Amino acid sequence: MGKTDKTGSRTIFVCQNCGKESLKWLGRCPNCQEWNSFEETVVSTAAPASISAMGNPPQELSRVITGTSDRLPLPLSEFNRVLGGGVVAGSLVLIGGDPGIGKSTILLQVSALAAKAGGKVAYVSGEESLSQIRLRAERLGVSGERLYLLAETDLGAILSHLEQLAPSLVIIDSIQAVSLPELDSAAGSVGQVKECTLRLMHWAKPNAVPVFIAGHVTKDGAIAGPRVLEHIVDVVLYLEGEPFSAYRVLRGVKNRFGSTNEVGVFEMKEQGLVEVDNPSKAFLSQRWREAVGSAVVPTLEGSRPLLVEIQALTTPTSFGLPRRTANGIDFNRLLLITAVLTKRAGLKLGNQDIIANVTGGLKIAEPAADLGIALAIASSARDVAVDPGLVVVGEVGLSGELRAVSQLERRVAEAARLGFERCLVPKTGAGIKAPKNIRLVPASTLREAVKVGLVGGKTKSNES
Repeated sequence: MGKTDKTGSRTIFVCQNCGKESLKWLGRCPNCQEWNSFEETVVSTAAPASISAMGNPPQELSRVITGTSDRLPLPLSEFNRVLGGGVVAGSLVLIGGDPGIGKSTILLQVSALAAKAGGKVAYVSGEESLSQIRLRAERLGVSGERLYLLAETDLGAILSHLEQLAPSLVIIDSIQAVSLPELDSAAGSVGQVKECTLRLMHWAKPNAVPVFIAGHVTKDGAIAGPRVLEHIVDVVLYLEGEPFSAYRVLRGVKNRFGSTNEVGVFEMKEQGLVEVDNPSKAFLSQRWREAVGSAVVPTLEGSRPLLVEIQALTTPTSFGLPRRTANGIDFNRLLLITAVLTKRAGLKLGNQDIIANVTGGLKIAEPAADLGIALAIASSARDVAVDPGLVVVGEVGLSGELRAVSQLERRVAEAARLGFERCLVPKTGAGIKAPKNIRLVPASTLREAVKVGLVGGKTKSNES
């Protein structure tokens, strides 16, 4: 058992990656498989709360009174889209992302816009000085009226200042930098991060003030220390993007007040993160229409149809086993599509390295992109371009059949709006009503789709 002293405190070991507790030190966490992640932590055994010390008594659901305004719209439409229409009063919103991706930038922009719309905004930074924040604000063109800065890491002092200021929105940048002096563990540890977030929640809920929390991520892309944070907060957002790409995607992972399928698209410019009004046009702006190994897919991100370019490259392998590389798509999905192309469409890919990529830094998880991935691979393998006026959509089955996808009408309408002339779709879903300026091309199998989608002949070396 853990050591217990006269004050009632005891020593345990806590995994700094997933929060698992152990009575003894372990070299590898049995929960998350991380090595050397356990650290000694002192916890106090507090007495259970008495009945009289507990909160409000139970209340019948039908008698619960909601506020007159359940959401606070932010003057940033892409941000509102991901939140589900605005931020809920008293909610905790956690924003994670890689270092340098733009978390502090977008939080400062949201703070400035909320302050400009009315109400006080408190921006608490535990990592930057006030002069550093001011320099960033000048670069972003933020004047700073009704935006109050606080450089502090002691959460007790932070809450005292918030009580006096009474803001309408609070930003904490970042949760790993603030700490409670009464806890023995270091700032950023599981115990500190969990307790600080709980204190913020207990302050935000009764005061009905939304709190945005920035969180660092680990090398695996998860919120650092703490999956326990994802259980405490109301909304978890991730800011994603390729390091050398100007586009950023704000994606919802958890949302107690709305859908987790929505994304917001931004572009990093000198004046900060700028909303992208037409993401489909932006993602296809650098597309070469005659490129080999390129296919355009109308994918759905929440309720929004987006046209994205999927690229593939096949080349003879220099090693005994061919390599498969997937950027922006699921690796196992790439293996499945490659196997179906080999078995059902007659392509010899067993000696080919295959690289598949989604341009713009997007990540596609839905199976509706299967046909686009398959056609891009087939185009590269045969060295024949895909019809530049064609978009493709469909799920590929293991037997080589094409399966219908959801909301096909909206996908086709987006393709027609951007000037595409034909849309290759599964035959089972070809009965929809399409716009006049686009023609549906139905296909039953993957082999048939490859024949229809490519503009030229076949290469004998790639045929079985």
